[in-house]
Amino acid sequence: MSARPITPVGVPLSSDIEVRANRASPYRARVRWVDPVTKKRPSKSEAFGTADAAQEWIDKLVRLAQLGVTPSMATMTLSEYGEAVSTLALRGLEKKTLDPYLAGWRKRVVPTLGHLPVAMITHGVVDRAVHAWIAEEYSRSTVKNSIAVLVRIMEQALRDGIVDKNPARVSGWQHEYARAEDELDDPRSLALPDWDALTDLATALVARSADHFAGWGNVVLFAASTAARIGEVSGVRAGDIDRRTWIWTVRRQTTPGPGGLLDKGTKGKRSRKVPLIPEVRDLVTSRLDAIGTDPTARMFTGPRGGRISTAVLRDATHWDEVVTKLGYEHLRRHDLRHTGLTWMADAGVPLHVLRKIAGHGSLTTTQRYLHPDLQTIHDAGDSLTAYLDTGRSPSGPQLRAV
Repeated sequence: MSARPITPVGVPLSSDIEVRANRASPYRARVRWVDPVTKKRPSKSEAFGTADAAQEWIDKLVRLAQLGVTPSMATMTLSEYGEAVSTLALRGLEKKTLDPYLAGWRKRVVPTLGHLPVAMITHGVVDRAVHAWIAEEYSRSTVKNSIAVLVRIMEQALRDGIVDKNPARVSGWQHEYARAEDELDDPRSLALPDWDALTDLATALVARSADHFAGWGNVVLFAASTAARIGEVSGVRAGDIDRRTWIWTVRRQTTPGPGGLLDKGTKGKRSRKVPLIPEVRDLVTSRLDAIGTDPTARMFTGPRGGRISTAVLRDATHWDEVVTKLGYEHLRRHDLRHTGLTWMADAGVPLHVLRKIAGHGSLTTTQRYLHPDLQTIHDAGDSLTAYLDTGRSPSGPQLRAV
């Protein structure tokens, strides 16, 4: 396609779309303009799968150019733009506020959204990022600071004309936190009742999935029996499993990131060891035999070999529909972890050991899984009485003569 001159009020652009056959994205859109300072003629280009998508990209840059925003700025990623404008956007903040804002930007905003062009940041994109942070169990103040710094950067983008509204001003996330906190006050209530209920769930999810992919059932059984997060199950490599001791060393988890799902360290940044009970050893053996001798091979994947996330598992198995039919309307993928920890607590696993298996930073979090019933409380009283009876005078307590 030939070049098409465009003369907007702001920055004059010219554009063209080149068709390159035999490529996955054959339509290359390009714009060129004259830099008013250097007088050089830079260009920006992007490849697309369709001509309409390529033209839409050009039209967006034209609209921004009419406002005086050059394509260089308009196509900046959020990470690049934040680096360029952070001093201006964060001006006036005290150090005690600035430090947590910068930590939120560096540790959460950039890894989650930094790869996206600023103009592509929408309310939906920010909303999904915030809910991902909540799902990863970051504290309320941590999430608040991460949103706040994003609001500041996007407010500068609004002033620069790159966006026409600030998409970081999201609402409702506090309600999601309140719900999560209510559930964590009594995580036992979220657990499946027994092993039969778990196997019934796994079987139903496989039956509802496309092509009845057995791997979904394996993920569910493994997650509950090890009290692991779905992201951690997705991150298991062959070399993490010791079949001699039947111990899994949890080293990584799969989480959303730039360009899609990626592997990173565990939530607490520490590896931990989890026992593999006999009920899942045949499953583990079968998977290890299937993937061969490569220690870096992923033990659990989707039907096409891709990484698994909680959203992937939900959509592929029609999770909400299945759990509702089974009478577990409340059940989410993360509740498989609650199930495993509840069962271990009921089995008498000592609190300090349960904490290590769970990878909890706080003992208080682990204690929430310890919920003795009334009989256990009575038994504790009987045990104390038996202890005090040892060596006690048959006629009861006696006053010592002075």
